[in-house]
Amino acid sequence: MRNFNIISNIPFVLYLLALLRWVQAAPALSADVCAAGNSTRAPVRFAITLTESVVYHDGFKRPGGILMNGQFPGPLLELEQGDDVEFTVWNLLPYPTTVHFHGNDQLGTPWSDGVPGLSQRGIQPGQSFVYRWTATQYGSYFYHAHEKGHVEDGLYGPIHIKAADSVERPFSLISNNSDELEAMRKAEDNTRPIVLSDWRHLSSQQVWDAEEATGLDAFCANSLLLNGKGSVNCLPQETINEFTAPAVKQLLNGSQLTDMGCIPPTVAATQGPFPHNFSAIPPGLFSGCESTEGSTAVLTVDPHDVYASWDLIGAASLLNMAFSIDEHPMYVYAVDGRYIEPQLVDAVSITNGRRFSVLVRLDKPAGDYTVRSAVNGLSQIMNASATLTYVNTVKTQSEPSKPYINILGSNATADVTFQNESAIVPFPVETPAQYADQTFVLNLNHYNASYRWTLGNSSYPLSLEESQPLLFYPDSPAAHNDLTIRTKNGTWVDIIFNVTGPLQPPHPIHKHSTKFFFLGSGEGAWTYASVAEAAQHIPQSLNLKNPPLLDTVNTPAAATAPSWLAIRYQVVNPGAFLVHCHIQVHLSGGMALAILDGVDAWPTIPEEYQLGSSC
Repeated sequence: MRNFNIISNIPFVLYLLALLRWVQAAPALSADVCAAGNSTRAPVRFAITLTESVVYHDGFKRPGGILMNGQFPGPLLELEQGDDVEFTVWNLLPYPTTVHFHGNDQLGTPWSDGVPGLSQRGIQPGQSFVYRWTATQYGSYFYHAHEKGHVEDGLYGPIHIKAADSVERPFSLISNNSDELEAMRKAEDNTRPIVLSDWRHLSSQQVWDAEEATGLDAFCANSLLLNGKGSVNCLPQETINEFTAPAVKQLLNGSQLTDMGCIPPTVAATQGPFPHNFSAIPPGLFSGCESTEGSTAVLTVDPHDVYASWDLIGAASLLNMAFSIDEHPMYVYAVDGRYIEPQLVDAVSITNGRRFSVLVRLDKPAGDYTVRSAVNGLSQIMNASATLTYVNTVKTQSEPSKPYINILGSNATADVTFQNESAIVPFPVETPAQYADQTFVLNLNHYNASYRWTLGNSSYPLSLEESQPLLFYPDSPAAHNDLTIRTKNGTWVDIIFNVTGPLQPPHPIHKHSTKFFFLGSGEGAWTYASVAEAAQHIPQSLNLKNPPLLDTVNTPAAATAPSWLAIRYQVVNPGAFLVHCHIQVHLSGGMALAILDGVDAWPTIPEEYQLGSSC
């Protein structure tokens, strides 16, 4: 990787101009200077330059936003399955950062997983880093920051990997009409991203400072964005009170949600029995809603195409969202970049980090239809919208479109169908091993403070991001403690996420590297030594026949009792990887664990990725 330093005696404008010329040449230089891989075809070269700026994504002036090549979200990386990738990051931010390729297995390239303290050191200000990996999988993914809370400042962008022609599509399960099948295939070939995210008016550093000062778990956002656009919609208090769920009213015990539609931090059940300094809460963290008028995303469709396809990308840092397009049902045909048996639904619930690929039939009267997203958890009431508009046709729509979901992200009418997580069936079906070689039970709970968390027997501190990467030191003392688990190559591993007590929200668990089989989940404490033992007592809660193949999944909410989630995967990619909650403040608060996969077949790190390399 080529590095450069800011030369203090050169005027910054001249430096920046020179740098921009360098960035334009960077991909070619990186290939010449640090050639990698044995592929006979040229790698796909892609570069992003990270800069900090005042941004107005939801109409609010927000300092400290991150732009990628001057835009937000970042530019789309389009690939074909089998492509070798050179992804160059030029860091002009005033702090170090890294980039992770969410859902990509990094098969044979663990040094490009983008986790500081595990696979690399942070990319320092004024330096660059080249991530090299192969697009072994197909489908929808995204890249995002993985150091501190920089993803909350806007460092994320979509990835789409077109499946090889040899990969069977599931569209014949929708229709056997040749014209329809051709239209579906064309729609998939031209699929577009819809990046769904939440947005804060405080920077990630300000949020972390506020959590440390107050001792509170900061679980509220200021707005929702669709493809980086949105507004702050301050609902009247009467509306907030009207839509407050009965379970939340019970928690509030006579009080009400804040003007941001958020559970107040003074509700002890949500923050736990820990000391708090409420006087240190900054405006906008839980309350202080100020309406703004930002821009609105527009999705254009041509009815002559018959179908449109979108990759719905859950890039939110905090909130689980429902998504729908008025009067337009969706065929969900892939989840987490993997084909499934298509499900026809009106709405989907999008977990942080999850991706859904959907087909929509363009058979409604030509016009404008509202695209809706709304928080569908209990912690906050907030919604957003975009517009789907028909083009290249005479508009015949006569009335406003009818919604599938309301401002709570739940069904607006009784006949609305949500995508059913438990009904996901891979296409084609893959079956895991029926027994695991190792089982790890990891406890999820607060850790001595409302904003600190465990995943296992301890809490993973942010300071480990500054430590020597475990990929390079797998036998160090830091690799043999409660913050790591170790596996052997080729073995099957079960991980049980044991949410030990209420009150806890669903935790979106993301595992880096190879996908996992989602075996099942349930309420109550996990009291079994293994999945095999559990299957003898609760067979209805476990699926060993055709379980979904995912990389991100929610634990059940622990509202009144503990809950659990079981996954199984095979170790096929030795290296140091992370498993963690994808709620950023929970990850920053320690809900993470290092997995040293395949310690008996540890990879040899290429010379250009060795620490201290001058390449």
